[in-house]
Amino acid sequence: MPEAPTPSTAHSMRTFVIIWIGQVASMLGSAMTTFALTIWAFERTGRATDLALISFFYMAPLLVTAPFIGVLVDRHNRKLMMMLSDLASGLLTIAGLILLVTDLLQVWHLFIISMLMGIFGGFQWPAYSAAITLMLDKKHYTRANSMLELAQSGSGVLAPLAAGALLGVIGLRGIMLIDIVTFVFAIGTLLVVHIPNPERSPEQQAVPSGMWSELGYALRYLKDRPGLLLLQGLFMVGNFFFTMAFTLLAPMILKRTGSNELLFGSVQTLGALGGVIGAVVVSAWGGFRRRIDGVLVGWLVSMLGLIITGLGRPEPVWAALPVWGSGALIGSMASALINASNQAIWQSKVAPDVQGRVFSLRRFIAIAIIPIAQLIAGPLADQVMEPAMQPGGALSGAFGWLVGIGPGAGMALIFVFAGLAGMATTVGAAFIPTIRHVESMLPDHDSVPQPVKGAADTGVAPDTI
Repeated sequence: MPEAPTPSTAHSMRTFVIIWIGQVASMLGSAMTTFALTIWAFERTGRATDLALISFFYMAPLLVTAPFIGVLVDRHNRKLMMMLSDLASGLLTIAGLILLVTDLLQVWHLFIISMLMGIFGGFQWPAYSAAITLMLDKKHYTRANSMLELAQSGSGVLAPLAAGALLGVIGLRGIMLIDIVTFVFAIGTLLVVHIPNPERSPEQQAVPSGMWSELGYALRYLKDRPGLLLLQGLFMVGNFFFTMAFTLLAPMILKRTGSNELLFGSVQTLGALGGVIGAVVVSAWGGFRRRIDGVLVGWLVSMLGLIITGLGRPEPVWAALPVWGSGALIGSMASALINASNQAIWQSKVAPDVQGRVFSLRRFIAIAIIPIAQLIAGPLADQVMEPAMQPGGALSGAFGWLVGIGPGAGMALIFVFAGLAGMATTVGAAFIPTIRHVESMLPDHDSVPQPVKGAADTGVAPDTI
C-alpha cells in the first residue's frame, strides 16, 4: 500500500493542481482561437506559406529573446512572470478581436500578434518549469510534466471539435471572447496560490550580477555538461524534421480534401487524443526507469507517426482519415513520453535558482532551427514538391505509388522524408555514450557536489564529469 502523502507534499500537489487547472482552461481557449484563425487565414489566401509565416513570427522572437528571458525569470518572482505572460496573451487576443469586430483584421496582423505572443509567451515555460521543481519532490517530476502534456493534448482534443461546432453559431468573434475569459481564469488561479522562490545555491552566489554575466553562466553551465548539451542537439535536429512536416499538416489535408474542415478537425482531434492517452499512461506509469530511454524511444515512435501521416491517400476523401488519424495519434502519444522524460532529467540535474536561464538557453538550442524549418517548409511545398508531384512532375513517377499524385501529394512526401531522417538521427544519438548515459554521468542538483578543476575560477557548478 503506498504511503500517505505528508501535509507539505499534499499542499504542494494541491497548489500544482490549482495552477494546472488554470492552464488547462487557458490552453483550451488558445487552441480554439488558433484553430479558428487557421481556417480563417487559409480561406483568404489558400497558401501554405502564409500559415507557415504565422508560426515563424511566433517562434523567431521567442528564439531571440529566450536566453535573456531566462535571466529575468531567475531574478524575479516566478509567479509574477507567469501572470505577466498570461496577461500579455490576453491583451493581444483582445487587440485581435477589436480588429476583427471593426472589419480591419488582415493576415499580416496575425504575424504581428504572433510575434508579440512569442515574446511574452517565452516567460511562461521557464517560470512554470522552475516552479514545479520548487513545489514537488523529484520523484513526481515525470508525472507532473506528463500532466502538463495532458493539459496541452486535452485542449487539442476538445478545441477542434468545440471550435468547429461553435464557428457556425458564435463565429470567430465568440471564440476569441471565450479565449479572453480563459486567460482571466488562469490569472485568477495564480492569484490564489503561493509559489516559493528558490534559495541561492553556492555556485550562483559566486556569479557577478548583470545580464551578460548571468547569461554567460548559463553558457558555461551547458558547455561543462556535454551530456545535456548533446541531448539538446538531438532535440534541435529532431525538431527541425518534425517542424518541417507539421507546419504543412493543415495545408496538406485541406488541399488533399478540397478544404474539408471537418476532416482536418478530426485529424487534429485524433492527434490530440494521442497526446492525452500518452500523458495519462506516462502519468500512471511514471515512465522508463532510465528517463533517457523514454526520450530515445519516444523520438523513434514520433517520427514513425510522421511517416504514417504522409502515406494517407484521400481516394475517396474520407479513406485517408484512418491513416492520417493513426499517424497523428501515434506521434502525439510519443511526444508525451519524450517531453515528460526530458523535462524530468533537466529538473533533476539543474539547481532550481538557475533553472530559468539554463532552461531558457536549453530551449533556445532546441528551437533555434525551428524558424528556419518553418521558412523552408512553405516555399519547399508550394514551389518545389507540389509541382514535382503533379501529373507528369519530376518526382511523380518515382514516388506517386507511395503518396499518390495531385494537390497535397508533394507535402505528403515531405512528411515521409522528414520521418525517415528523424528516425536515422535518433538511432545515431542512441550510439553516443554521452547521451545514452547522461543520467549516470551527471549528479542530481541536490546531491553532494564533487569539486572539479577550475570551478572556483569559472563560476561553474562542480560536477563529476
